Amino acid sequence: MTTHTTDRMISRGLASLRQPAPAGLLGAVLGRLGLDDAYVRVEGPIGPLFVAFGRQGISLIERARDAGDFEHTFQAMFGRPVRRVDRAPEVIERVIDARLWGGRTHSGPVPVDLHELPDFEQQVLRKVLEIPRGEVRPYAWVAAEVGRPLAVRAVGNAVARNPIPFVIPCHRVVRSDGRIGNYGAGGPTAKRAVLEAEGMDTSEMERLPAAGVRFLGSDTTRIYCYPSCRNARRISSAHRVPLRSADDARRAGFRACRVCRPVDAPFRAA
Repeated sequence: MTTHTTDRMISRGLASLRQPAPAGLLGAVLGRLGLDDAYVRVEGPIGPLFVAFGRQGISLIERARDAGDFEHTFQAMFGRPVRRVDRAPEVIERVIDARLWGGRTHSGPVPVDLHELPDFEQQVLRKVLEIPRGEVRPYAWVAAEVGRPLAVRAVGNAVARNPIPFVIPCHRVVRSDGRIGNYGAGGPTAKRAVLEAEGMDTSEMERLPAAGVRFLGSDTTRIYCYPSCRNARRISSAHRVPLRSADDARRAGFRACRVCRPVDAPFRAA
């Protein structure tokens, strides 16, 4: 029996009592069983964050105004209380340091708890986890990678509902035309700030799409990439070839980078 099945059984049992259960009883029961959720306040790249976690991993991150707001949001989303603690478990601390600040890479899968989301949203967010720090990918890339190349709008909706921003880096997903786009954790200004904290030149990111450039090729390797790809950044200005589409790249004799795996957006993509 899973932790979440046990949690739901306890919640239903308390709800079925003839008299309402005392406030705080669910949290006390879960705490006694070691199944309760906790949260910490940490510093993020654009201000304080509240990070909630349970036995399965991180479940919610928000730029809440205060602890009370965060606790209310958690209760409303998950139907159970969350308690504040001074420190997270070591594995959660390592993940926060690596994902928010580029600290020592956490080995193994990132412990995130997405079990309450639909399967498609889980697939999308786990793919977003793979986007490297200091790089971006368009919604069309995520759609292609999860095997749904025409579902760009659905991918956008899933990314917008990401409950674990910063750790699952939805700020690294941009519009399919390459422009920065919106951001649920504070809008485009916040998105630029987070990307710049990772060392990206957001002015250059916006300049290339404005000029119709989607990809960059190397006239020596004959490989083309997304402009933020680590391989594209190695191309010297003398050997850099701007490209408007994957079709243009292929017609010119370029092949796709195996690291960033560039794709064209489908017709009328979001």
